[in-house]
Amino acid sequence: MGRKWNNIKEKKASKDANTSRVYAKFGREIYVAAKQGEPDPESNQALKVVLERAKTYSVPKAIIDRAIEKAKGGSDETYDELRYEGFGPNGSMVIVDALTNNVNRTAAEVRAAFTKNGGNMGVSGSVAYMFDATAVLGVEDKTEEEVMEILLEADVDARDIVQEDDAVIVYAEPDQFHAVQEAFKQAGVTEFTTAELTMLAQNDVSLPEDSLTQFEKLVDTLEDLEDVRQVYHNVDLGE
Repeated sequence: MGRKWNNIKEKKASKDANTSRVYAKFGREIYVAAKQGEPDPESNQALKVVLERAKTYSVPKAIIDRAIEKAKGGSDETYDELRYEGFGPNGSMVIVDALTNNVNRTAAEVRAAFTKNGGNMGVSGSVAYMFDATAVLGVEDKTEEEVMEILLEADVDARDIVQEDDAVIVYAEPDQFHAVQEAFKQAGVTEFTTAELTMLAQNDVSLPEDSLTQFEKLVDTLEDLEDVRQVYHNVDLGE
């Protein structure tokens, strides 16, 4: 599957841990998911996915509850879900997902981030075809064989099952996210090290040191933008 998911997660965690910026982004994402359907994760699958991911990032319950209560309260605050595609140094590929209440502001900020860090914006579809939408769930205290048995018994398909450090990571089609999750829960597993719907590059590229430094600055700049929810790319950032 290319880059190890744990390495990706650890790099993000070391940068994002316990920051109000991350919590604010999750609060917005939870609010939007709750507004789009029932504010109950048992009947709102989109909300359920966001809440599972929030748990793996240790988002405080107070942040989660506040966002859901805001949605229940009938707030008229609205956000657009946007996707930008672009190229970083040496033709590297980047996808940026955003939630915004000001499309013009977000577009200008994302474009500036690319331009100032050796990249440029692309048109819709210029990059996404090189990525696969993927459900990624990770569990501890299980072997690959045990995970495979759990999924087989539940008649759930997975693209791949990989041991990565102390966790077993399941890669599956996006529409299998809840089926994989439910299979684990039926087997007594309720905690996940990772629970994401993400975009994984079909092929990773390595950059020379100077370009890699510039690329990392591009990703950091994008992730620091208030409206940016997720940044996906095809660059191997190393261990």
